[in-house]
Amino acid sequence: MLCVSLHKIVIKAPYGLYAEEWTRDNTFETDVDIWLPPERPWPFADYSLVHKAVHEVFAQPAHLLEALVYDIHTSVKALFPTAQKVRVAVRKMAPPLAGEVGYSQVCYEQ
Repeated sequence: MLCVSLHKIVIKAPYGLYAEEWTRDNTFETDVDIWLPPERPWPFADYSLVHKAVHEVFAQPAHLLEALVYDIHTSVKALFPTAQKVRVAVRKMAPPLAGEVGYSQVCYEQ
């Protein structure tokens, strides 16, 4: 399979489960991997469409990273219907927890 990836798409948005997370922007990173059939000529995957899909999903309100990951996955899969697998990971950088935490992350692939 051919894997096309766009990683560390950075978005600042007021998302989260807790009320305090809706009063300030949190920093998120998103990774998208798309596995395409290895046919020649090589399939073309337009990175700008992936980038746009991620931003469109983040433009909608959501409380859970799980919802963001699923919605991004659904959008990307619709853009690339021949994809054999799509993997999406969303990281919330420095989540509001006691102590120092680098990030929380949710992944979905199918």
